[in-house]
Amino acid sequence: MAEKEITLLKQQIERLDENRFDLSAWKNRTILFLERIFGNDSPKLKMISELHYDYSSWSLRDTAAGGSAKDKDPVRIQAKDILEATIAELEMLGLPKEKEDQYKLKELLEDELTGKQIKEIKLLLRSDSSDKAEEVMKILESLSQEKLAAILANLLTA
Repeated sequence: MAEKEITLLKQQIERLDENRFDLSAWKNRTILFLERIFGNDSPKLKMISELHYDYSSWSLRDTAAGGSAKDKDPVRIQAKDILEATIAELEMLGLPKEKEDQYKLKELLEDELTGKQIKEIKLLLRSDSSDKAEEVMKILESLSQEKLAAILANLLTA
């Protein structure tokens, strides 16, 4: 079930080889993906955010000035290693249980609700409203008894 996530991370590895590589932009994009996959408190986020060039090192300065050998760039090597380990984790262990449950719930709701209802619920959940539960309940009250029973049955048996 983690195929999409693995594809995103592989694309980020490919971006490491671009001639016009921008570490800051790459890190921002990668952090967004990792947050979505593993949550805000994942140690992977910290490892990516701490990647930086140390221009006090003579060898790195010489490599950066000469624009040579991406394969010798320690930051790119470290970034690639982090993402390869993350991909291996996803391939072997799958998505974190919490994310997997969220996907199942999302799929279940998409099967039973209309697109408009899903959009309304998503907007409510993202809003700062203090009565989110009441507003979501109003949307759910508009559903037929059969739909509500199907949603509940699927939740209990998923």
